[in-house]
Amino acid sequence: MIARAASATHEPTHEPTPSLAARSLRATLDLLLPRTCVSCDRSLESNEGGLVCSLCWSRLALLPSPHCARCGHPTEGRACRFCATLPPFVRAARSVCWVPHDVGSAAVHALKYHGWTATARDMGARMARLAWPADVVAERAALIPVPLSPTRERERGFNQAALLADSLAAHWEVPSWPDALVRTRATGTQTRLTPGERSANVRHAFEVPGDPHGASARMRGLHLVLVDDVLTTGATLNACAAALFEAGARTISYITFGRARASGDR
Repeated sequence: MIARAASATHEPTHEPTPSLAARSLRATLDLLLPRTCVSCDRSLESNEGGLVCSLCWSRLALLPSPHCARCGHPTEGRACRFCATLPPFVRAARSVCWVPHDVGSAAVHALKYHGWTATARDMGARMARLAWPADVVAERAALIPVPLSPTRERERGFNQAALLADSLAAHWEVPSWPDALVRTRATGTQTRLTPGERSANVRHAFEVPGDPHGASARMRGLHLVLVDDVLTTGATLNACAAALFEAGARTISYITFGRARASGDR
């Protein structure tokens, strides 16, 4: 069955009711080019606007409580071990769900590897609902997507973190700064690397571009939120945070859609 592609859109938090003509057009397209869920391959109903069906979204493996108030990692009553991996200038971190998981991984792969960019809208909406400490909500000034190397972005045609940041920005009503951080060199895949090797692989791989004084003036004293699709060990986000902190940011927080389980997590 052929699924209809949908491009990423920038929509307000409260979407207007579709007109009769728009609903009729959508029904016709669903008949001629039926959309299927990227997770279970079920045909999507006309009232299901995204690319993951409502049943699959209900099966998403959300991070359970209790969790650490700072990093959001489930603690199961133990002292948090994940916070020890974060730099002192990182205020908080939040993620929606565990990966790998049938639904969460399908959404990430559909966006990241298969070009279903509209998936970012629904992923961003779920990221926007995460609870944060009150000071993070009051202070967050801008969203900074984790950058790809120019070569990788040309190959993919987009930066998935930037699409997630765009979706999140519409819900939070804060700006996204996609050009605030650049990757200075390509880094190899981190899939098979140890945590220490991951940190070494991305060390000094990011910087704030342009005049250092101008960049510092723009970011000085701000609380910035880094956006990515998945948090594994935190090595990439930590390297990005270090570059932002050196450029004058006061505090950095992290938000991702997925989070990899650490040793001992269930």
